[in-house]
Amino acid sequence: MSTKTKKNLAFKDLILFEDEDIILINKPLNVASLDDKSQQNIHFLAKEYDNDLRLCHRLDKNTSGVLLLCRKDENYRNISIQFEKRKVKKTYHTIVGGVHRFDQLEVDLPIYVSTNKKVSISHANGKPSKTIFETNLAFRNYTLINCYPVSGRMHQIRVHLSAISCPIVGDSLYGGEDILLSNLKRNYKYSMRKEERPVNHGYMLHAHELNFTHPQSGEAMSVAAPYPKNFETTLKILRKYNS
Repeated sequence: MSTKTKKNLAFKDLILFEDEDIILINKPLNVASLDDKSQQNIHFLAKEYDNDLRLCHRLDKNTSGVLLLCRKDENYRNISIQFEKRKVKKTYHTIVGGVHRFDQLEVDLPIYVSTNKKVSISHANGKPSKTIFETNLAFRNYTLINCYPVSGRMHQIRVHLSAISCPIVGDSLYGGEDILLSNLKRNYKYSMRKEERPVNHGYMLHAHELNFTHPQSGEAMSVAAPYPKNFETTLKILRKYNS
């Protein structure tokens, strides 16, 4: 059976690591982990590649990066327990506005997800949520940050960064603004007949690395995912015009 959809996204092209028990892929932007009323989702593509594959966790549709799937029920149970006991270490990279010097900054704020999927900080109704932030690279007006979510709540990194007045670039839902080349490059000229498109093309959040224990061998695994094109391009432009 073909592993290509009408958009020519092939599951095999996403694979970072594969053996008989597990597969790790680099999930693209704008592709849902589970069904979003289309066949352009990781669950569908994975089942088409191998019907025995199961998603071990999820990434938001607009978040790219490393995603773990496994074969066989015993492997799924093993990985699920690792996530439940917080034995899996997740590292995300993000770009935020402003210069921030974070050295293992711990944000411990309860997150509440309402019935209509609105996510907010709520000390009265929220569930315990913790993220650790560390500065990776500071530009003149922006910062590349490493994010280590200890818990795994919906929109956790986005909400926690917004709560400390450090919203993610392009994340308009939580107060983030786009990066415009006209604000970075001196004497930049663009056509007045059309609106300038942002450099980032969406919000900047990438699941960069996953550390866990192989469910069969017991080997310590560390798998990293390359940046998507928009993330790489944004960093390139910041290095050139905002260093």
